[in-house]
Amino acid sequence: MPAVTVENPLTLPRVSATADAVARPVLAVTTAPSGFEGEGFPVRRAFAGINYRHLDPFIMMDQMGEVEYQPGEPKGTPWHPHRGFETVTYIIDGIFDHQDSNGGGGTITNGDTQWMTAGAGLLHIEAPPEHLVVSGGLFHGLQLWVNLPARDKMMAPRYQDIRSGSVQLLTSPDGGALLRVIAGELDGHEGPGITHTPITMIHATLAPGAEVTLPWREDFNGLAYVLAGRGSVGAERRPVHLGQTAVFGAGSSLTVRADEKQDAHTPDLEVVLLGGRPIREPMAHYGPFVMNTKDELMQAFEDFQKGRLGTIPAVHGMTEAGPETGDDGA
Repeated sequence: MPAVTVENPLTLPRVSATADAVARPVLAVTTAPSGFEGEGFPVRRAFAGINYRHLDPFIMMDQMGEVEYQPGEPKGTPWHPHRGFETVTYIIDGIFDHQDSNGGGGTITNGDTQWMTAGAGLLHIEAPPEHLVVSGGLFHGLQLWVNLPARDKMMAPRYQDIRSGSVQLLTSPDGGALLRVIAGELDGHEGPGITHTPITMIHATLAPGAEVTLPWREDFNGLAYVLAGRGSVGAERRPVHLGQTAVFGAGSSLTVRADEKQDAHTPDLEVVLLGGRPIREPMAHYGPFVMNTKDELMQAFEDFQKGRLGTIPAVHGMTEAGPETGDDGA
């Protein structure tokens, strides 16, 4: 799990909650069911079964892989539309190519993030490059959907290419945790991702036995998803492992701890920490569109069918893209 790292975390700025911070209790721990997305790549549905009031402004998150593809096996998603929210694709291992009908796109690899604000709508495609399809190889990443408030749902689309080298790196007081701030801020240290809805997104790696207690904005919710390894969350040390999401309650700090012994294939505990200021607006979600009302959803489908969300670049010669009709989609 390369992402971005450093040889000596103690060279980084150190963060920790103050002594008077109020610890956030753990309200629930859920286990993500497995499924398939796009053309058939395996995912874990990180937020399945969690009440939306604990997720807002996040909509869904898929852990893509971790999978070791054989030659000819790597898969992606076909062209499809989006409107009304942002997609955040974070690649930990492997390579993904992105292109959209608004001119955005590029190749992201170990530790890179693509942040696509669909806004009023566009078409996009995500797929492994041809050389990876031929060779096979390791693939592991995340895709997170972040809602937009009603005032921003019809904004112009935007694409952010966030390279691993621009991520804000921090550590715990003893250097036992490496904190990668991808978006938002932690204790005054800002990540490179520009967000419309105020959020914080962190990929944390904790060495065996390490513990970190972080300051957390009281107006944000708090979620921790385990990408790999075993540990515990909260002052009560609620056990968590690969594929589980912890939901935190109110407070001004949250705690994550790695078990002394990890799984044989995982040297450390890998966790994604998410916090955001709830939008608290009605949400109408179907397939690739996230709006406020059913009428707006119907309008989104009509606009897509009439070509108002953009057209597939002619170089691909593809015109068969159709809307996704499931709950999720890349």
